[in-house]
Amino acid sequence: MPEGDTVYRSAQNLHRALAGGRLTRCDVRVPAFATVDLTGETVHEVLSRGKHLLMRVGEASIHSHLKMEGSWHVYRPGSAWRRPAFQARIVLETAEWVAVGFELGLLEVVPISAEAGLLDYLGPDLLGPDWHAEEAVRRVESRPDRPVAVALADQGNLAGLGNEYVTELCFLRGLLPTRPVGEVTDVPGLVALARRLILANRDRTDRITTGNGRRGMQSWVFGRAGQPCRRCGSTIQRGLLGRSDLELRVTAWCPRCQT
Repeated sequence: MPEGDTVYRSAQNLHRALAGGRLTRCDVRVPAFATVDLTGETVHEVLSRGKHLLMRVGEASIHSHLKMEGSWHVYRPGSAWRRPAFQARIVLETAEWVAVGFELGLLEVVPISAEAGLLDYLGPDLLGPDWHAEEAVRRVESRPDRPVAVALADQGNLAGLGNEYVTELCFLRGLLPTRPVGEVTDVPGLVALARRLILANRDRTDRITTGNGRRGMQSWVFGRAGQPCRRCGSTIQRGLLGRSDLELRVTAWCPRCQT
């Protein structure tokens, strides 16, 4: 499941392959931007902002979001793609590399000057160079009646966390996902743990929150509904959390370890 660390790694891989190169092909397969052709322009940089990926090419910014199914791949010219061509939303080539964005949940091409307007709603980026813990805490605490899991997943509070991290953070802190933020005694500690977890996984292919990298042992409760808790043996519960379609998300918890 793409979260901030996945997007960070994608941006790093794309930057290493494309930065400084000149596009020899630009094929945007999204109707609203199908006429955009950046062939001949230089790729300046690729970076992530929370779960958003920005590729700056010439005076334009290619803005994408993976959502649930999206991914960026990098290939050598002539190599077979690992996903079917009909899933490709954009194909970018330089003399040495081919970058393909598959099933991107969002893809748009805007002037670089418009980036700030698109992303100014985001909170501090957990993996960004300008991470600001105090501001993230302030935003989380600004709505004390909100369930803690919903507050952590809100990209306007802190950018980069998805269901997996939020679910695991609540377990590690012994918090039911439904507990109101106002009843959490140490929000700064919770936010600090969020940053430590995502930093620890930033350069890993497999996300690990337990400290155990063996297959099937990487998470405490996420994806383990109906299985015994690794700490107390209670059956892990699963449910939907949120009061609107925008907030609704799947969560899991241990009924004994989390209160």
